[in-house]
Amino acid sequence: MGSSRDLQWTCDPAFAQWLAPRLLGVDLIHAHMLGAWWATATVTNGSVPLIASEHNGYEWNQEPPWAVMADVAERIDLFYAHGPDARAGALRVGIPADRIRRGVSPVVGMDASPRSGLPSPRIMFTGRLSPDKAPDVLIDAIARMASPPPVLVFGMGAMHDDLRAQVVRLGLQRTVTLHGWVDDPGAWVGGASVQACPSRDEAFSQTAVLAMGLGVPVVGTNVDGFPETLADGRGVIVAPEDPQALAIALEQILSGQLRPNTIAARAWARQFETGRIATVYEQAYTELIKPGAPELAA
Repeated sequence: MGSSRDLQWTCDPAFAQWLAPRLLGVDLIHAHMLGAWWATATVTNGSVPLIASEHNGYEWNQEPPWAVMADVAERIDLFYAHGPDARAGALRVGIPADRIRRGVSPVVGMDASPRSGLPSPRIMFTGRLSPDKAPDVLIDAIARMASPPPVLVFGMGAMHDDLRAQVVRLGLQRTVTLHGWVDDPGAWVGGASVQACPSRDEAFSQTAVLAMGLGVPVVGTNVDGFPETLADGRGVIVAPEDPQALAIALEQILSGQLRPNTIAARAWARQFETGRIATVYEQAYTELIKPGAPELAA
């Protein structure tokens, strides 16, 4: 079966049939994203515990298949919702509330040492170059700034060529640099002036949490789980799809007019260290695979 991003969001019977023989003999299944947990629920029986998880809401890029999702809701033993919209969707299709938990993701690199020789000040963007992450909004915002510092964009995705063309069209070649994919973004983010996260949809931003863990101020958008991540002054929230608001927030952080509480942000981010997250899931897996295990408490 070839890989396709669409399978994350699509209830595809062909994928389910491809998956079926690969699930034989397993003790527990954790299926992440709609396409995976729907397919798994369709081709396995209730003797194998099934955990489902979802990062984002279901409606940002297409009309969700609510009816077929509801058909498999009873098959889900535990559902990890990584944001408010994911939780609301799970409830809508009939997954019982006592089977839904807050999803958590590990964030790697919070102890990274900054690379030497990087420009300072600088604005960072790290993430997929895809519509939900809205790197195009950031570039529009940079064009509205009076005197932007260097902007380093790390990541790859479907929007790469369009973003490069946008940079040229706006005359930002000396300011915005697309660096492609890196395995250790923490080393580049550490010591930055600000991390920009202009997402159109974002339940839990590992990019933002990495920056917070490194003591870098974060600007995010008022979508899904971002207000919780950046609450209590841990970061700055602006409206999505608003490059002017993003430009103003970036300029105010760079000038010192806005000062997110980076100490509180760093402390909050530490709960997502890999060891702590592994313990959360290990405990859930252990309980579900115990013979005759009772239903997990919420």
